[in-house]
Parts: sequence; structure tokens; C-alpha cells
Amino acid sequence: MCLAVPVRLISIEGSVGKVELSGTVMEVGLQLLEEAAIGDYVLVHAGFAIQKVDQREAEETLRFLNEVFDVMGKRDEVR
Repeated sequence: MCLAVPVRLISIEGSVGKVELSGTVMEVGLQLLEEAAIGDYVLVHAGFAIQKVDQREAEETLRFLNEVFDVMGKRDEVR
């Protein structure tokens, strides 16, 4: 099963963006998005931002993922 996770875009340099989730920062490719701006939430899969999502949808998805992790007994939170 594949999972795309919503993360917040914090910087852009050319076609590479830095995203942040729960304090973890990573680089992602932005080649698949026509327009992305700092502060946008994007879905990331396999190292690429594949779609922009609105903030409310991103927050709902992250809340759902936290519920799943709670059921699984995981203690780390996704924010």
C-alpha cells in the first residue's frame, strides 16, 4: 500500500522544496506541481510533491493519521 502524506512547504530553491512534518525537515521534488508557494500544504509520495491540498484537508488527514497511530499503539505524533 502506498501513502501520500500532507506536509507544509517551508522553502523553495528551483525545483526542490523543503517540507516539514512534526519537526522533521526533508527535501522533495517540485517538478510535478505547476505552482507551489511557501506555506502551502502538499501531498508527498516517493520524494515528490504530487498535489497541493488546502490547510483544512491537510489538518484533517494528519488528525486521522494520529488516530490510526494511537490505535496501533504508536507514540510519535504526526502534526
